[in-house]
Amino acid sequence: MLRVLVALLDHRGVSRAARVLNRSQPATSAALLRLRQHFEDPLFVRSGGSMQPTPRAEAAGDAARAVLQIVDTRMDPRQVFEPAASQRPVSLAMSDVGEFIFLPAILQVLRSAMPRAAVRSVSVPAAQVASGLEDGGIDMAVGYFPDLSGRNFMQQVLFRDRYTCLIRADHPVRSDPLTVRQFGQLEHAVVRVESRTEEVIERYLTRRRIARRVALTTPHFASAPMIVAQSDLVVMVPEPLARYFARTSSNLRVVGLPFEPPAIDLKQLWHRRFNNDPRSRWLRARIYEQFRDRRAP
Repeated sequence: MLRVLVALLDHRGVSRAARVLNRSQPATSAALLRLRQHFEDPLFVRSGGSMQPTPRAEAAGDAARAVLQIVDTRMDPRQVFEPAASQRPVSLAMSDVGEFIFLPAILQVLRSAMPRAAVRSVSVPAAQVASGLEDGGIDMAVGYFPDLSGRNFMQQVLFRDRYTCLIRADHPVRSDPLTVRQFGQLEHAVVRVESRTEEVIERYLTRRRIARRVALTTPHFASAPMIVAQSDLVVMVPEPLARYFARTSSNLRVVGLPFEPPAIDLKQLWHRRFNNDPRSRWLRARIYEQFRDRRAP
């Protein structure tokens, strides 16, 4: 009905309005009758060869145009996301090691394309990540989140991360990689975090009947290398993190494992509610693109 009113205002004739609306002339005339009844006003009066609007029609037409613009914008199935205009913060669920591995590259591309939107990294228990993804408080979980495996969560592998070891730079053990005997004799620092990556390592070692002497357990990936740098301990960490700490600290060096390193698929995960949301699709595409080189064979 509002579209009929606007077409009549634009074209000043039932026949011309009907052609523009791709409706029959009788259907357009019937709609005009209903509009007149609703507004209790003739709306259009014939003058010469056209229909001239009454003041009530012109006032209603201004409101109709505004309403239709909102409807067309918000309900257009081809709606696109404009990152440069967005001011809504981007919220990503990550562990502390996830920040080391993911955040620098993601932050660079998001700040370049979305200069008006802040980026937030949150670290919360798995149950809160699930509810945050569902209600939209968290846009994406990036990293290792084995609990987000239900049918309501979508996922995409970014790359496969392998583990290696960090030891003190002047550690008396000089082998690279470690031997099986050295791996078993050295005392280990073990990192247990909310993301549960340590469970993958433990299952891997158990299946291969490889034992290690655990001397320290900590919930922090960031502190473990610093402790190792001042002790004879060894720690297994994701390879990108090990390389980072070895570059930034002369007291650390990377040594390979005496067996095929355990690997973890690192993913981005989102709730199915937002699978077709233009903003979510844009974010996922940008994040996926940042790790193209790490997916290469």
